[in-house]
Amino acid sequence: MSTEPSNNDSHSINVFEELCLSRARPVMTAELRSFDGENLAVVEKELTELTPYIDGINITDNPAAHAHASNTAMAIAVKTLGGNPIMQIVCRDKNRLAIQADLVGAGMFGVENFCALTGDDVTAGDEKEARRVFDLDGPQLVSVMTGISQGSYLSGRKLKSEPHMFIGAVENPTAPPLDYRVDRALKKVDAGAKFIQLQICYQPEKLEHFIRGCVLNGVAERAALLPTVVFTKSARPLGFMDTSVPGISVPKAVIDRVANSEDQAEESYQLVKEQVIYALGLPGVAGIHFSDFRHDGSLQRMLQELGLGPKGHDRQPKEDKNAYSH
Repeated sequence: MSTEPSNNDSHSINVFEELCLSRARPVMTAELRSFDGENLAVVEKELTELTPYIDGINITDNPAAHAHASNTAMAIAVKTLGGNPIMQIVCRDKNRLAIQADLVGAGMFGVENFCALTGDDVTAGDEKEARRVFDLDGPQLVSVMTGISQGSYLSGRKLKSEPHMFIGAVENPTAPPLDYRVDRALKKVDAGAKFIQLQICYQPEKLEHFIRGCVLNGVAERAALLPTVVFTKSARPLGFMDTSVPGISVPKAVIDRVANSEDQAEESYQLVKEQVIYALGLPGVAGIHFSDFRHDGSLQRMLQELGLGPKGHDRQPKEDKNAYSH
């Protein structure tokens, strides 16, 4: 599991936080799929399959502007079931009052990890008439989280205690202008972010450019940078991401590589494996975040093959880290 008893009976060790701060080994996080009314037994089953392999599990907040079971409820459920949730919060759907209420409420149940996102626009979802909120932007949301962790609401009104919070954010290394993204990452770190999960990047030169910039401006030292990779079964999802998901561009050569292979599922897996090895070979990268569209054991297989995560921390990848750059 991702939490273990500590010498202090009132608090458990947050392995995700400890690894982000110590860099003792690469940090592995993964995204829990969204739920639409299933019972907790289904959630528990998926956690049982995931938690031995990863250090923290992302709880999404209406991803791609589609309504699902709430991020707060799911984070509390995962924490109650023994997982180590990373509760995502988007700026799109709620104002500052509702967001602060969710932060404090989740903290009452022991949720400690929080990740601030701007959120996809409502045009990406299936209820395009929904109103956008955006009362806060990404750096402002990180600042609000920091304030809560220091015992006060944005208004200055005090909480009864200072909840332990490990705060992070996201950034897109491929969205233009590229140097602005490095500067924006610094703003989030200055506001209190201790980890930054990156949007999926199929252009290694842009990922390397972003990471290098974060090394130069100190972000990589102050916050754990976690590039994202995505498991797919075929070329079709790659094409969909390229044409329909804002902020993601998949080169035609990458799509063709999978589409023209004899086994698209296996080629897709090998593509992700190369991305992981390449990213971990970049100075300044602290780990990997996985998004899984397959749910067929590929995540567990990869972490075992590469010797990553809680089960494989004593082994290291031996493959050529430069493979994906060609």
